[in-house]
Amino acid sequence: MSSRSTCIDRLFRSFLLFACLLVADGARAQLIEKVLAPGEVIEGHAKYEHECKQCHQNFNKAGQSKLCLDCHKDVAKDVAAKKRLHGKLEDTTCKTCHTDHKGRKAKIAVVDKNKFDHGRTEFRLNGAHAEIRNKCESCHKPKAKFREAPKLCNDCHAKVDQEKGHKGKLGSKCETCHNEKKWTETTFDHEKTKFPLVGGKHFEVKCKECHADKTYQNTPLTCNGCHKKIDQEKGHKGRYGSKCETCHNDKGWKEIDFDHDKDTKYALKGKHRQAKCDTCHLPEKGLLYQAQKLPTRCVACHKKDDQEKGHKGGLGEKCETCHNERNWKNSTFDHDDTKFPLRDKHKDAKCDTCHTGGVSGPKAKLKLEMTCIACHKKNDDEKGHKGRYGNKCETCHTAKEWKKSTFNHDKDTKYPLLGKHQETKCDACHLPALGPIYGSKIEKTCIACHKKDDKHKGQLGTDCASCHNEKRWQDSPYDHNKARFPLTGSHAKVECKKCHLTPAFRDAPLTCNGCHEKDDKHKGRFTKKCESCHYTGTWKSWDFDHAKTRYPLDGAHLKVECYDCHKEPKPGTPKLSKTCVSCHLKDDVHNGEFSAQCERCHVSANWKKVRR
Repeated sequence: MSSRSTCIDRLFRSFLLFACLLVADGARAQLIEKVLAPGEVIEGHAKYEHECKQCHQNFNKAGQSKLCLDCHKDVAKDVAAKKRLHGKLEDTTCKTCHTDHKGRKAKIAVVDKNKFDHGRTEFRLNGAHAEIRNKCESCHKPKAKFREAPKLCNDCHAKVDQEKGHKGKLGSKCETCHNEKKWTETTFDHEKTKFPLVGGKHFEVKCKECHADKTYQNTPLTCNGCHKKIDQEKGHKGRYGSKCETCHNDKGWKEIDFDHDKDTKYALKGKHRQAKCDTCHLPEKGLLYQAQKLPTRCVACHKKDDQEKGHKGGLGEKCETCHNERNWKNSTFDHDDTKFPLRDKHKDAKCDTCHTGGVSGPKAKLKLEMTCIACHKKNDDEKGHKGRYGNKCETCHTAKEWKKSTFNHDKDTKYPLLGKHQETKCDACHLPALGPIYGSKIEKTCIACHKKDDKHKGQLGTDCASCHNEKRWQDSPYDHNKARFPLTGSHAKVECKKCHLTPAFRDAPLTCNGCHEKDDKHKGRFTKKCESCHYTGTWKSWDFDHAKTRYPLDGAHLKVECYDCHKEPKPGTPKLSKTCVSCHLKDDVHNGEFSAQCERCHVSANWKKVRR
């Protein structure tokens, strides 16, 4: 439009406005609004055509959107919640998309089917829905708001479900099994139901094989619900009950996975595993799981075998005590598990040797004595100790070899057997006259048994062990150093009998002269105290020190022989004079004129030398 036309239009409007001001107030207001309106509003807004304030605020264009939302409350909620189409728009100004005053038939909410993004709504078009993108009328009915279009599958496809589907018996949540991509292909996860298809034959079966009426809800969940006919014609004819899954699985019907060990109170062992079910669960006794309560004792099934080929009831009814399911003929009874383990030769003994009348039953002796004497008393009386050694045979004997005694006198008594005592027979000490061996109290001293062997005639007392031991009685290990006369030097090699001429050892002399008087070459001249000069190492050597006497030897006296001074044998200790003249009187050239104290002038080193 040219600027000239615009000016004319403005002048025309101003003229009309001026004319309206001359009209009355009420009519004047409506007339003004009608004159100023750019055109007729749409049919939906027609009732508000003369009430501009319902949609417009004077001098406030921004407030127009609020007035729109005051009327369109559902859109207002979407904008507030930021959902649906209007809530997700960046620009929420209504007039951006919707402009009115274009006539009664005008469409102010025009949607471009090719450009409209349905993902901005609450219902994305996926799968087959995307193929009908331009066919909005398929879901949006005429004269209905877009927001009123159905959202649930069943809202659109209920008729299809009634005519070709599940007839409404599976509810309205179609999306549980179906999707928008292809309605005939289901995505239902059977594993989340009460009947999961776990990788067996059921997984290969088509739905209609089990769900014949397509209702799914009344389909049986038990094996017997589908396979009862097979059980009657080719199976157990109902005898084994309706819990097929107890023995069978869906991988292979012929495979049996029933675990008799875990699922019952009677584990199958040995040859029982090879037995067929009907061998024990007899058909004439009715249903396997209901009527039959089979006994678990061996004798319940094998009593006939025991009577015909076994013990004829003599060993009682506890077959499992000796036999097992692996091999009936070989006994597996372990006597070691009893209070009387079988050792050595007891293992070779037959059961009835001890268990007269059987191990169980009315004639059996159930409580046997477990002592040796209970079975072997006769042997003891005829060939043994005749009861003298008491009833505890196991103290000395074993089941391995009866003749050899294993009694340890060292550990089991307070009197260890040493030396020759180890070779001594029991009766040598435990005399029959003393009565039973366990009742008698025998003295432990040597003299108690060896009094008659004492050659000392009691002179050395009763402590034989002080000189003798059990290893060798004659050569005693007596320590002579503990006696009054210790043996030193050559005495240590001398035989006892050289000094002790009789067993009366105390009579032996203690002095050297007592034994060596005949060997004294001094003829008693130097007294009987031989040890004053001699010692036991060797008799010929002597170590007498004259310096320790009252007369020390010095000078020429050191070369003088003993006999030169000690000339005559005298009893006792020789007491010689210490004066020079007592020995040298004849040598005194002074004839006694200078007294008898020669040492005043002379010295012992050289007589001729005179003191000055």
